[in-house]
Amino acid sequence: MSIEKDIENYIRSGESEEQGLGLEIEHFVVDDKGNQIGFHEVSSLIEKVGLSLKAKLIYMDGYPVGYLTSEYSITLEPACQFEISISPYSDLETIRKVYEKFIDLWTPILNELGYHLVTKGNLPLVETGAIDPDEITLSPKKRYKYMDAYFRHSGKYGKHMMRASASTQVSVDFRSEGDLVRKLIVLQKISPILMIAMENKTCPDSTLKGNPGKPHLFRIQEWDDLDPSRTGFYPHSFDPDFGYRSVADTVLHTPLILLTDNGETTDVSSDTAEDLFAKKVIKEETLDEAREKQLIEHFISMGFFHFRIKKYIEIRVADSVPLDRALGYVALIKGIVYSDENLGILEKELSSVDTIDKIQQAVEAIEEDGYNAVIYDGRTASEWAAHLVELALAGLSGKDKEYLQSVRTFWGIG
Repeated sequence: MSIEKDIENYIRSGESEEQGLGLEIEHFVVDDKGNQIGFHEVSSLIEKVGLSLKAKLIYMDGYPVGYLTSEYSITLEPACQFEISISPYSDLETIRKVYEKFIDLWTPILNELGYHLVTKGNLPLVETGAIDPDEITLSPKKRYKYMDAYFRHSGKYGKHMMRASASTQVSVDFRSEGDLVRKLIVLQKISPILMIAMENKTCPDSTLKGNPGKPHLFRIQEWDDLDPSRTGFYPHSFDPDFGYRSVADTVLHTPLILLTDNGETTDVSSDTAEDLFAKKVIKEETLDEAREKQLIEHFISMGFFHFRIKKYIEIRVADSVPLDRALGYVALIKGIVYSDENLGILEKELSSVDTIDKIQQAVEAIEEDGYNAVIYDGRTASEWAAHLVELALAGLSGKDKEYLQSVRTFWGIG
C-alpha cells in the first residue's frame, strides 16, 4: 500500500459519531514589564509540575517541553508560548472546569516568580513596536531553528509568527468524508467573521510594518504572508472531487522544512514527504505501524493552513483570548457545525461564495475596516456575526446556550 493511501486511511480513521470539542489556548508568560519567561526556566517548571502530577512528560531534543494528563496537555511553542490543549469533550462546562484547574495550578507557581499569563493575538511589546521580534530568543529546539531560517526567506513575517503570535484553536469531529467536506467548506466561508469576532489586540490602531491601512487581523496577516505553500485556506477544497485523497495529496506535497523521525530532527529544506520517499531518505518498506503513524502526523503538522485536517478538523483562525471569550467561541462553533439545519442554512445563504479567492477578499476587507467591512451579500461583518450568533443559539440547548448569550458584548457586535 502506498504512503498516500495510508495518509488517506489515517484521515478516514477519524470518522466519528461523537460531537467532541477540543480547545487549545496559547498564552504568553511575561513579567510585569511584558518580557517573556526564558526557555530553561519554564522548561524546568514544566518538568517539576509534570512529575508532581505523575503526568507523562514530553521531551524534544532532550528538553522537557510539556506534559500530558488524562484531561489536558501542556506544550511549549517556539518562543515559550505556553499552550494548554484540552481533551475533546462534548459539553462546555467540562471544558471550563479543566481550564480552571490548569489556571489554579499554574497561576501561583508563576506569580511567585514574578510572571503571569497573558492572552493576546500578539505579544503586546511587539504589537506596539516597543521591541522587534528578533529581540526574542527562540526555544533551543532544532525544529524551531530550521523553521526560523526557512521562514526568513519564504515571506515577511516568519519572525513575528514564531516569536510573538498566539492563538485559540478549536477542533471538531466529522462523521464521514462528505461530512468533513461539508463542515470544512462552511467553516472556511464563515472564517472571516470568526477572525474579527476573535481578534484580540493590545492597541486598536496598530498595524504591521509594511501593511499600513490594515489595523485588523494582525495575526492573520502574519500567517497569510508567511509561506504560501503551507498557509491560507485549504488547497483544492472547492474542487468537486475534494475529499480524503485530496487531503492526502496536499500532505504529501507540502514542503517539510524538517524531518522528525526515530527521535532525530534534521533539516530537509523544501523537500516534501514524496521527495523523501523517492530519495529513500525514508524507506517505506522499513516502516512499522507506529513509526508510519508518527511520520504522517509530522507531515500533517507542517501544514499551517487556517484549517488543519487530521482525524478531526482543527480551526486555527482565532487570536488567543481569555476563557470567557474562548467558551463563547466554542459554543458558537458547536451550535453551527453540529447542527445539520444550520449547516444547510449557511450553505444556501453562502452559495455564491464558491472560491477561496472570494473568502480571501472578505478577509482583506475586514483587515481594513473590521466589523464595518461589507463582505458577503452586501452585509457587514458585524451583521454576519450577529446572524451566526442567532443561528448558533438555535442549535444549542441547556447550559451551552449560556456561554453564547453574552458574546455580543465582548465581540463588539451590539
